[in-house]
Amino acid sequence: MKSILAVILLFFSTAIFAQAQLPKDYFQKPLDVPLVLSGTFGELRSNHFHSGLDIKTQQRQGLNVIASAKGYVSRINIQHYGYGKALYLQHPNGYTTVYAHLKEFSPEIEAYVKKRQYANETYEIELFPEAGELPVEANELIAFSGNTGGSGGPHLHFEIRDGSQRPMNPKLFGINIEDNRAPIIDGLYAYPLDEEAHINNSRERQKINLTPLEDGSYIASEIDACGNIGFGISSVDQQDGAPNRNGVYQIEAELNGDRILTLPFKRFSFAETRHLNQLIDYEYYSKNRKRIQKLFVEKGNPLSLYEDVVNKGELHIQDSLNYNYTIKVSDFAGNQRVIRIPIQGVQRNDIPPKKEDKTDYFAQANQPFAAEANGMDIYIPKGSLYSDTYLDIEFGEDKVKVHEDHTPLHKNITIGFDVSEYSAEEKEKLFIARLGYGNRPNYSSTYKKANRFTTGTRTFGEYTLASDVTPPKIWPTNFNDGQWISSNNTLQVKISDDLSGIKSYRATVNGKFILMEYEYKNNTLTHDFSDGIVTDTENQLKIIVTDNVGNSNTYEATFFRKDS
Repeated sequence: MKSILAVILLFFSTAIFAQAQLPKDYFQKPLDVPLVLSGTFGELRSNHFHSGLDIKTQQRQGLNVIASAKGYVSRINIQHYGYGKALYLQHPNGYTTVYAHLKEFSPEIEAYVKKRQYANETYEIELFPEAGELPVEANELIAFSGNTGGSGGPHLHFEIRDGSQRPMNPKLFGINIEDNRAPIIDGLYAYPLDEEAHINNSRERQKINLTPLEDGSYIASEIDACGNIGFGISSVDQQDGAPNRNGVYQIEAELNGDRILTLPFKRFSFAETRHLNQLIDYEYYSKNRKRIQKLFVEKGNPLSLYEDVVNKGELHIQDSLNYNYTIKVSDFAGNQRVIRIPIQGVQRNDIPPKKEDKTDYFAQANQPFAAEANGMDIYIPKGSLYSDTYLDIEFGEDKVKVHEDHTPLHKNITIGFDVSEYSAEEKEKLFIARLGYGNRPNYSSTYKKANRFTTGTRTFGEYTLASDVTPPKIWPTNFNDGQWISSNNTLQVKISDDLSGIKSYRATVNGKFILMEYEYKNNTLTHDFSDGIVTDTENQLKIIVTDNVGNSNTYEATFFRKDS
């Protein structure tokens, strides 16, 4: 027993040491071009932290993507959205590298994937090859860069994950990016954090004026305050060779020379990434599209990013005392901006209370909440809200307003509609929609039972029932019915749906399944003739496209082809 315990302790101590001593020359850059970034690790995105580096590919696709180190392909994931085509390499030192938004894989990997896509008759697929199936050497070609999935332009998304699949900052491993530019400060904000606190004669959030100094630092206008207060900062970074406004690497806060909070972007887990909505001032972001990072840790915030936290990063300002608060914003290269904020403790008793929009509906974060009227119902599970909240809920005749998207949700809430008054035929075409700009209905995944439809959502807003009776549209883009297309490398059609959205598609030639890649950003389905499936001269093409309520359309055409 003692020997087993010793082995276990040795294993864990070795693992901890290995993680602490990060290999600085093990991973190589995944592209054979100068590295210029469009996105940094930990960058603040919608509802999540960015988990890697977005590397520019010179505004084009097809650059060679190479293995950052020796290992084997441990996972292949192809999806319409998200990472698009993504490749995961497992390395002998326990780390995993990820390469996403790829155009295609290297020939061996591409053949491995295509075989299984055809066997399963599906484009979207997730595969987990065995360790010996697809080995790779360092600097070996593994894929070609692209723009698949949720990519907003050609680039390579690159990650390094630890043994627990937590993404880590690749710059910690020696992946260097030229950067001689200091971060940019977009704004400084101060927050009263309890009912008694006030800042500059107000109990509301305050924007603080900053004056730039010759040395590149800033001095804030003096603040008078009392009680528990905190600060927030809006800042971005720019690397050399790119105008992109990326995330910073680290923010430090000091009070009278003592560190009270450090926020470095080194590593996080996917399980905690949505708690970004507690790090930022979500309400301010939803109204102004600018993210303020709060330099204090609110109740229930479990983020592991924080270091050196004293008193949750809060400042307790007392009457008649003076304080010096300092913020240092740094990029990974060490370029830094410093902000100094003088604070004078002043107790004031004539300040009006903070505005609070009270309603008939009050939801507690640690308790479930439910409400219903007019055949519509709302259920908010425990833990969906980050804090106790008065909810603005209005039940209309045919729609329900479920608060506003100025408040973040961590878990799905359920919105239900009684559909007993509709016929069976009408129910088939009904779906639950969130009303967007101009009251346009946007499909929300709808679960149908006999007389009750429900949807799960993490977005507050207005919801209603909508009907879609129009099938999707299908039309060819690089051929016509009855045409010879021997010189074509691909077969392309466009598909679209005006309301509930595309759910599925299927294509055959002469009754045999053919693989078509769906690029939702331009509504295109593409078949590559190099798959070798189309071998006849005369070919009957059939494509069936179905929307989210079951409306279906079929496109049929004849084309002729003879390989040269």
